[in-house]
Parts: sequence; C-alpha cells; structure tokens
Amino acid sequence: MKKNCNCHGCNQGEPVCAKHISIFSSLSDSELQNIIKMVIRREYIKGEVLCREGEISDNLFLIREGKVKLSKMTRDGKEQILHILTKGDFFGETNLFDDIESSFTATAINNAKICTLSRANLEGILNQNPGISMKILKELAHRLAETEDLAKVLATKDVEARVASMLLEFSEKYGKLVDDNIHIELPINREDMANYCGVTRETISRKLSKFESENIISLKGNKIIIVKDIDLLKDLSE
Repeated sequence: MKKNCNCHGCNQGEPVCAKHISIFSSLSDSELQNIIKMVIRREYIKGEVLCREGEISDNLFLIREGKVKLSKMTRDGKEQILHILTKGDFFGETNLFDDIESSFTATAINNAKICTLSRANLEGILNQNPGISMKILKELAHRLAETEDLAKVLATKDVEARVASMLLEFSEKYGKLVDDNIHIELPINREDMANYCGVTRETISRKLSKFESENIISLKGNKIIIVKDIDLLKDLSE
C-alpha cells in the first residue's frame, strides 16, 4: 500500500534524496531544495503497481530507493519486461510531452521510495534549468535503443543466447569483480528473468543449470550468480 515517505532528509527540506536522481545531479543545493518542495513522496511495497499500461499520467517518477520493473503485456497475455530501474533512475518522461497512454506497467520489485513531479511543476524546473531537458531526452533515446535491442534479441536469438545476453547485461549493470570472477546480485527473481527473456521459468532454470555444469557460471542460491567465464558467455550471446 502507498504511504507518505518519512525520509528524514525530505522532512527536513534537505537536498539529500534529490542529489541521487541522475537528472538533478548537477543542480545546486538551493535549486534542489526548490524541487523538494514540489515533489510528492510515496513508499511502495514489493509487487505494488506504480502506474499501469494504458493509463494516462502526467507525472515523472523518480526512484530514491529500491528497484522498479517496466513491463507490458504481449499479444498472448504474457508479461514482457522492458527495463529494470534502480536508485537514481526515473521514468514516465513521455508523460511530460502530451496526454498519451502509458506504454508500460511499472511495478516495485522490492520496497521502494518514489518521488513524483507533475508536468506543471517540471515545466517550471526545465525553464530554469534547460540542461535537465537534454538529460531527459538522452535517457529517452537510450531507453528506445534498449527496447529496440531487446526486440531484436527476442526475434532473432535462440533461448540460450537470450539468457546469455541477459547475464551479460546484469554483469555490466550489477556485477562486481571479486577474485577475477563477476558476482551478480540479481535484481529480479527467476520468474521475472523468464519474462525478461520471453521464456518459461523452467527454461531459465534449465539454462542456468546447463551454464553451471559447463563451468561458465556458478549459482549461489537464488540471489547470486557468479560469472566465471565472461568470454564464453559473450560467445553464447551472439
């Protein structure tokens, strides 16, 4: 259930939280304080929907803590995950240009703290800080490119290549180098991994077990994957 944020920094009017949002990182403390006064702060529990595909919204969503997945339903009624966002990311940028229906559903992967800015308030911010507009446009272009890449992967690659591509992406975004291996703290569970690759959960489990038997990765429970041979993983993704 949504509830008001009780973040100490927000309550004190300090620009602590806003500094973590990528598009606001270059602003001064006084500029950040003005933004803090405009935002609506909410907390969402794991699995709660922030906005739904097909709804009209005029808000920009800013992630201060937690992770959020953006997904849409395929023609056969299955969930397809498009993006996984985390602290400092934002979404809903297309809501700011016109009253259009959302092309995705946003769901909290874990408990998340979110701020929202209305279109009216953001317009004033953009007028005073045009550099933010460029950051939003760059992120929009980046997301479109990621979506196109995902569509290409799903259309042209076999299942093994899809899973390998996903692990490479997670290695880059969430991996940490430990003793020449890459330790990935998975941002999503097995079911969501399946939805990301457009396969079944059973297929994900089989492919991960196969990669482990081939000494490409090592599974550490359901939360950690250790990539032991990144070059072979790259070969499999092609």
